[in-house]
Amino acid sequence: MYPDRLEIVPLTKPPQTTVRVPGSKSITNRALVLAALQSWMRDCTLLGVLQSEDTEVMVQGLRQLGFRVNAEWPTVRLEQHEGDLPVPAPSADIFVANSGTTMRFLAALCALGRGRYRLDGISRMRERPIEDLLTALRGMGVKAYSEYGNGCPPVIVESDGCLRGPGTRVRGDISSQFLSALLMIAPFTDATPLQIFVDGPLVSKPYVEMTLAMMSHWGAIWRVPPNGYEFSAVESMANFVRVDRYTIEPDASAASYFFAAGALTGGCVTVPDIPKKSLQGDVRFIEVLEKMGCTIIRDDSGITVRGGPLHGIDVDMNDISDTVMTLAAVACFAEGPTTIRNVAHIRHKETDRLAALAAELRRVGAEVTEFADGLTITPRPLHGAEIETYNDHRMAMSMALIGLRVPGIVIKNPGCVAKTYPHFFADLERLREEGSPQRHEGHKGYKGEKP
Repeated sequence: MYPDRLEIVPLTKPPQTTVRVPGSKSITNRALVLAALQSWMRDCTLLGVLQSEDTEVMVQGLRQLGFRVNAEWPTVRLEQHEGDLPVPAPSADIFVANSGTTMRFLAALCALGRGRYRLDGISRMRERPIEDLLTALRGMGVKAYSEYGNGCPPVIVESDGCLRGPGTRVRGDISSQFLSALLMIAPFTDATPLQIFVDGPLVSKPYVEMTLAMMSHWGAIWRVPPNGYEFSAVESMANFVRVDRYTIEPDASAASYFFAAGALTGGCVTVPDIPKKSLQGDVRFIEVLEKMGCTIIRDDSGITVRGGPLHGIDVDMNDISDTVMTLAAVACFAEGPTTIRNVAHIRHKETDRLAALAAELRRVGAEVTEFADGLTITPRPLHGAEIETYNDHRMAMSMALIGLRVPGIVIKNPGCVAKTYPHFFADLERLREEGSPQRHEGHKGYKGEKP
């Protein structure tokens, strides 16, 4: 679909357009797990489902676990299955590529089966820590361990189909996905009640709030004791069967690239259909842009960002860390330095994102100071360069934004965007078009001059 290298040639004028982004990956993969759990008792249909590498490996993993998944993207139907356990298959060998949500959510889901399950991924996935989740599963009576004993995948889960209380503990400072994975299986424990305690600070807390909000929609019941969560299995199971259809919101992380494009080009870009009460914490990225000097319009039609003179800011991005790389691109065009803080955990993502950002921003001429949990970006005259993407979709998408202003930006391995946003570069082309809200399909090169 994509060449090995893609040159992003600058826009000829600031964009004035509307871009529709696909469904949220974070919501999609949570909804797939919750719908799978419901399929123990009844069917569930998901609408607006994102089709990408991360969601396709989730669907395939669920099928390997015995779930009946009918994917006619963007609609996915999980049909009721037979059996006396939430997870039908007694064994599976699941490949998750580099999908952190799939690895972590399915590792926890396997604890509800009866048998032995193995989960593995690409080489980078084998470097991503998961021991905190495995330790927490062991606290629930499950035999869960790293195959090589190094706290990273491949992961082995052996279970007798019963989760045991009275509770377990999980660290929150590496990934909030560990806690989200445990929360989604907690209503199915034999213990009444089951408590999950969080040790230390919790990163990316809005994603946990997303998980709980979706579980509430499915009918799960919980309480919040000090430093943790308490589930009543009896109450939860009595209610966990009431969703026939569920619609996925547009992806706020994907939208951030187009909001940023409006900001750094001085244009006006609208992303429609993001609800005012979105489940996604990354919607708060527009507040960061507003602090930098943009005008934000939020109404029933969606969210519009109008660019203006930008100035640097100092910002804690722990809660919206998936937009760190987007902000880094915008920071290159601001007046004065921008400091991004409290995001040490993004060193454990698809790549070490702080180190990768520092390297690639310096490659195009920006001044960057890297520290343990963040970066300071000081704008300097920028120039073209070939950009290493480290097989990280967010590196490709964020650095492509710089190419909207700077000639000679070449994205290496642009196809890595297939992980969460296969049509990103086609949709980026929308910025050359005036007005029409119709989604542009296909892939084109970029031709034009600096605006």
